[in-house]
Amino acid sequence: MVKIAPLQTKAKIILGIDPGTVIMGYGLISADKNEIALRHMGVLKLSSRLDAYEKLQEIHHTISLLIQEYKPESFAIEAPFFGKNVQSMLKLGRAQGVAIAAAMQAGLSIHEYSPRKIKQSITGNGNASKEQVLSMLQRLLQFTESPQYLDATDALSVALCHHFQQNTLLSLPGKGTTAKNWKDFISNNPGRVI
Repeated sequence: MVKIAPLQTKAKIILGIDPGTVIMGYGLISADKNEIALRHMGVLKLSSRLDAYEKLQEIHHTISLLIQEYKPESFAIEAPFFGKNVQSMLKLGRAQGVAIAAAMQAGLSIHEYSPRKIKQSITGNGNASKEQVLSMLQRLLQFTESPQYLDATDALSVALCHHFQQNTLLSLPGKGTTAKNWKDFISNNPGRVI
């Protein structure tokens, strides 16, 4: 679990969730103009001893606590992917629904992004691996830790994706230009890319 000291300015906080019924990832970022910082990331490991409803209750409780502590303005969650196992899909859908309900109860705006959209937003490649996403997050948010569970960085990437979709960093202050995608941004700004 990584925790960063609070920022001194009034930054917008975004809570990102990678839903799961065994491990749920969460990540919080703060954004103030074009400055983005990691606030917190971690996972909720759900005990196999809990029944399905107790797991849902734990997800709701954890998200409610994160909202109370960090006071995010936005909630972003990874949309379901379509698998062949119907039972797994139903369980994941319930976990997503409970997470969304906790955010709605707190009055947050809700945003959902597909796994492909999230990866493309972070790395420029919708088929990027979890390790590639982690590497790019480390560069963008300037941290070196590698969490034990990549569900935490997956959730962090959901929050960052939402920030990019709402307040794109592809926009260049003072120049009046906006890149349409990462390729345009990189070609127009070689000095801003590591």
